[in-house]
Amino acid sequence: MDALDLARWQFGITTIYHFLFVPLTIGLSVVVAALQTAWHRTGRPEYLRATKFFGKLFLINFAMGVVTGIVQEFQFGMNWSTYSTFVGDVFGAPLAMEALLAFFLESTFIGLWIFGWDRLPRRVHLATIWAAAIGSNLSAFFILTANAWMRHPVGFAVDPATGRAYLTDIWAVLTNPQALSTYLHVVSASFVVAGLFVVAVSAYKLLHRDRAPHPDEPGLFRRTLRAGLVTTAIAGAVVALSGDHQAKLMAEYEPMKLASAEAIWETESAAGFSLFAIGDHEIGEVGVGRNVVDLEVPYVLSFLATGSPAGEVEGINDLQRRFAEQFGPGDYTPNIPVLYWSFRLMIGLGLAGVGVGVIGLWLTRRGALPRHRWMYRVAIAALPAALAANIFGWVLTEMGRQPWTVVGHLLTAASVSPGVSLGEVAFSLTVFTALYGALAVVEARLLLRYVAAGPGHVMPYPRAGEPEPDRVPAFVY
Repeated sequence: MDALDLARWQFGITTIYHFLFVPLTIGLSVVVAALQTAWHRTGRPEYLRATKFFGKLFLINFAMGVVTGIVQEFQFGMNWSTYSTFVGDVFGAPLAMEALLAFFLESTFIGLWIFGWDRLPRRVHLATIWAAAIGSNLSAFFILTANAWMRHPVGFAVDPATGRAYLTDIWAVLTNPQALSTYLHVVSASFVVAGLFVVAVSAYKLLHRDRAPHPDEPGLFRRTLRAGLVTTAIAGAVVALSGDHQAKLMAEYEPMKLASAEAIWETESAAGFSLFAIGDHEIGEVGVGRNVVDLEVPYVLSFLATGSPAGEVEGINDLQRRFAEQFGPGDYTPNIPVLYWSFRLMIGLGLAGVGVGVIGLWLTRRGALPRHRWMYRVAIAALPAALAANIFGWVLTEMGRQPWTVVGHLLTAASVSPGVSLGEVAFSLTVFTALYGALAVVEARLLLRYVAAGPGHVMPYPRAGEPEPDRVPAFVY
């Protein structure tokens, strides 16, 4: 093992850990804004109580996302200086927009929302949470634009004197088809996570409604349970449609990723979607890969990749030969088992989460609640399934790009910092892993503590016979 191997592990660990918080922040910001809008329009106190309760959980998650994001950027300069030097003039543009526009908007208005209760006019205060939600979603766009550029680099040229990429067309970078499609897919998946988070919390509170501190609390969570189910079902439909578009873009721009995710070795027409395969691949050899066992659904892969059941899908062995002729000798295949199973776990766990949303909507029609307690436990289990589906999606995205950091221009092996040693990377990896472990414990304890405390902690219930207070608590965090 060398510094490159550990640097790749560190990137994977920091990215996966950071992405545990990102989708929930993106989706939950809009859910909280929608709950406050419902309170603004109806004046019903349960919506205000729900806004403050889920708003507190949103803030805990937002803070963790910021902290882990900073650490992730730190490693670019530490472990990947050659990569940073090559892409800095291009990569820096969308990241600067993210910091100066999106993150500024998000963080500023979150501050105004936290401290603005009972100090700002209600309409202005409502606008602050919507501005923060827009900032969160805008931030995702710029980050995904930068990531998409690495998979499909456009709007740039390479300076022959310095060997560095420089920007020639920012509009091409911002309208990169990979970026727009990925944004729709990732953001809709984030709403699935946020919807299932609301569902899981509501299901937990309804499962233990005999412990509710006030008779109105089950009614509050009945409404939020249904809101979370609606969010999950609608976002799940968008995930499916955008996922289909992603497959077609993959076939066009990243054929090796698609071939590896499907373990298809030779170019085929009318290719089937693999359900289960066992392969035999000697890395570095050309034309030796094959499947020993392969269970397929006929025509489905060709349809997903090309829109036609008879369409042609390139195979790994053929792509390896083509890339060797185009870029020179080398192994241009990613880790095929990891991609194959990441793809299936992403789809399987994602569909399971969306399925809970659809079934839950049926069970809660006309205001009814599921009669069986096991349904609440399934709803709670759907949240980690959705988070895992998101993680496997990013594993597919990042490892499917290998062996490139910038496809066709910069290999991962050439991107690592030349001066960093194995011991230095091992030290930073150990520190970050230990820090992330501690932060995970803090995050989990905070979320569980405030979920257990319930809405009455952020907005106390009135005593029996007393009306709801007209004044909104100014500071409850």
